[in-house]
Parts: sequence; C-alpha cells; structure tokens
Amino acid sequence: MWLSKPLYEALPFYYMLAGVALLAAAVYLDDGLWQGVTITLGLAALLAGLVVWLKRRDYRRRHARGPGGPLDDELR
Repeated sequence: MWLSKPLYEALPFYYMLAGVALLAAAVYLDDGLWQGVTITLGLAALLAGLVVWLKRRDYRRRHARGPGGPLDDELR
C-alpha cells in the first residue's frame, strides 16, 4: 500500500488523535461493555501511535547523514 508522504508522516499523530477521541467517547457511554471496548481501543491506538513515532525517530537518528553518523564512521 502506498501513502503520500504528508499522510505517511502524520500517521502516528492520526493514531494518537483517534485514541484520544475514543477515550473521550468512553466518558459518554453508559454500557459497561462498550465503555470497556472503547477504552481498550483508545489505549491501543495511543500506544500504536507512540510506538510508530518512536521507531521512526530512532531509525532516522541511526541513519542520519551527518558528522558523527553511521555513514561518517564507515568513511574512516
């Protein structure tokens, strides 16, 4: 599946926004089952967004093309 670069870059934040929206919706639900499902999905979406964001950040730091980066060490 191909996504445009702006959409791909914003995907972790969309996940986190969906998680916050689901958690906010859980406040207004009266049924215990649906409230539990909504809270679980909200926390899962928040966690997924955070994991994707941190993994991308770590990958970009490891593969940085600057002084002191991995490519700089290979040239020595």
